[in-house]
Amino acid sequence: MNRTARSRTALLALSTSLTLIAVLAGTAVRGVAAEPRGVPPVNRYAGPVGTATMHGDAGSSDTTPYAGPGADPATPVTIALGGVCPTVLAGADALPQALCTGYLDRAPTLHLLDPETSVPLASLTLEKGSLLGGVYAYVDHRDRLVTVDGSGAILLIAHDQQGPGGSWRLFVQRRIPVRATITTVAPGYDGRIWFATAHGRAGYADPRTKDVRMTTLGHQAEIVANSISTAPEGTSVVTDRATYLLTTGPRGGVQVAWRRAYDRGPARKPGQLSHGSGATPTFFGPRTGHEYVAITDNARPREHLVVYRTDTGRTVCSAPIFGADNSGTENSTVGWRNQVYVASTYGYPYPATPDGAGAADPATADFVGGMQRFRVGPRGCRLVWSRPTRSAAVPRLSTGEHVLYTVTRSTSQVYRLARISPRTGAVLSETLLGAGPLSDTLQMVGTILPDGTLLQGSIGGLSAVHPDDP
Repeated sequence: MNRTARSRTALLALSTSLTLIAVLAGTAVRGVAAEPRGVPPVNRYAGPVGTATMHGDAGSSDTTPYAGPGADPATPVTIALGGVCPTVLAGADALPQALCTGYLDRAPTLHLLDPETSVPLASLTLEKGSLLGGVYAYVDHRDRLVTVDGSGAILLIAHDQQGPGGSWRLFVQRRIPVRATITTVAPGYDGRIWFATAHGRAGYADPRTKDVRMTTLGHQAEIVANSISTAPEGTSVVTDRATYLLTTGPRGGVQVAWRRAYDRGPARKPGQLSHGSGATPTFFGPRTGHEYVAITDNARPREHLVVYRTDTGRTVCSAPIFGADNSGTENSTVGWRNQVYVASTYGYPYPATPDGAGAADPATADFVGGMQRFRVGPRGCRLVWSRPTRSAAVPRLSTGEHVLYTVTRSTSQVYRLARISPRTGAVLSETLLGAGPLSDTLQMVGTILPDGTLLQGSIGGLSAVHPDDP
């Protein structure tokens, strides 16, 4: 890494530290929202809020305290990484880590990226598993990437540099055998690594003792096809039939605090990857930032936004989303204070679906898109606005800029980074990312770094969008 890149890394790391201090103290720094209420709580076993998980934080709020590249960024740069890159994270050292899945062999590869150029400084190929294996990961408080490989083991992957100015390396610092087909991992507020398996089991691994505990979810063969989320109350898991909150029992076992079945519909919808909810559960709330947890169901003819109380599982409200021709989503909702944002993926033409996903009904449909905002309050889930935006990425709310970032897809497969007003839903600006199949963002979420750079995964690798130099 050259001197400029090292300087930039130092500045990014400093910005990350200042952000963490500001979130904890409720004071403002440039580019950081400083509201003391409704902010997702800091998990001291996870990396920085905004870049620690695919969905930003342990509670999967899909928010970030960082301002993005803005309305007039520098020309986006494409980085070819030989695979699909759904997960881009960064620890307190501000070095981006991209977890990508190969085109043909589906083997996940972790890339440590130069913060200046976004090209790999080091790479590590992992044992392949299912289509979703090796997709969901997080960065812990020691800047290690926590993920799984095809052997059913949880991996803690560290990185270091071989002397000043030397080469970088990625290496497995710790391996915890679980002997199960793990779909997803998440950082518990108790210091444990919580996980869920494809075949409806969930539990935790203790990184200190390597002790593993798990339980079977439900009385039928339930499937976990999405990521999981954590809050101080416990771990939320959504299967293809129900939403759960898991905690540890008095003897360390995994127990179900509550289970709530939802309407899973008669079949998988086009533009979704499983027969059931397509949503990672989202913790949010106007007071603590985690008094509610939201999902979307798979009801027909229209899906619903469903909001539960985190402590009891009581349904706070339920509201239908979108219309007859676009009521379906594979995406996690965005939750901030008492606002929830939902994007339609109904009919999105994914090139592949996971094993066992089942046939879609109907087999195909036009992707018409759509975004909606709901307010959760005494009158339930109230629709505030609905827009026809053809979102091709999980939206990310920058609370530092007060802007929703996503990617739009035109009917001719042109992809643009879009800034959207969370107040009105209006598109504020668009920046061309690319066109054609390799530019497809596949409903993956972009990550905003402390300096405002946005890294967006695509079929071809990554697009890096930097703020324009003053």
